[in-house]
Amino acid sequence: MDKINILIIEDTKVESDELANVLINSDYNIVGIATNYTEALTLFYQNKVDLVIIDVFLNGQPEGITFAETITITPNAAKPFVFLTSSKDRQIFERAKLTKPFSFLLKPFNELEVLYAIEMAVEKFYEQTNVFVGEDEDTVIGNNYLFIKKNTALKKVAIEDIIYIEVEERYCNIITQKEKFLVALSLTKIISLLDADKFARTHRNYIVNTNRITEIILADNLIILEGNHKINLSDKYKDFIRKFKILK
Repeated sequence: MDKINILIIEDTKVESDELANVLINSDYNIVGIATNYTEALTLFYQNKVDLVIIDVFLNGQPEGITFAETITITPNAAKPFVFLTSSKDRQIFERAKLTKPFSFLLKPFNELEVLYAIEMAVEKFYEQTNVFVGEDEDTVIGNNYLFIKKNTALKKVAIEDIIYIEVEERYCNIITQKEKFLVALSLTKIISLLDADKFARTHRNYIVNTNRITEIILADNLIILEGNHKINLSDKYKDFIRKFKILK
């Protein structure tokens, strides 16, 4: 499991330190703090960044907007970002709005507003690339990652790290190598969104990552997964075995 990586662009050390503390305490990872446009671009391209928090004015100039304009027009570089500013200049706001930020927050920032803005930015950004937001708006599913709400933060979970998924009443448990997550999604919804070449339903209560299977015991209707997890295999779902090459 990975933490969501956030780049901070802020030229006032007191404010950047305060913001970093809020994010770290909410279990986000700070990949760097830039104080100008050049530093921001360097850190952005040198690190795996999931989201950027940008001060509009850097050293008295609207370089934060310039940075947003740059990553917005660069192919495959777009990431969700949130603006922070103490400026009340309408023209600056209109220019910033053209870059399509996910939030525009006024300083001094409110801790909850920042955390909510991060959640909304991640959800909306991935929603634009045809992913799913859970019924409780606590889960975002992308091509390679799940973003799952846990406490005050979103956790980034690599889909390949999922071992299996099981039903628990109206919820589902997503079991990874290191952690378990409870999400408000149905098993039917989840299986429809995952790669059918990698995930298979083995029982009305289970989905397994087929890459994590270590043994299939047909006589006992049992599947053994990495970590010695034992999952039921029902007759209804045995067809998934046909995708494997079996040597006799």
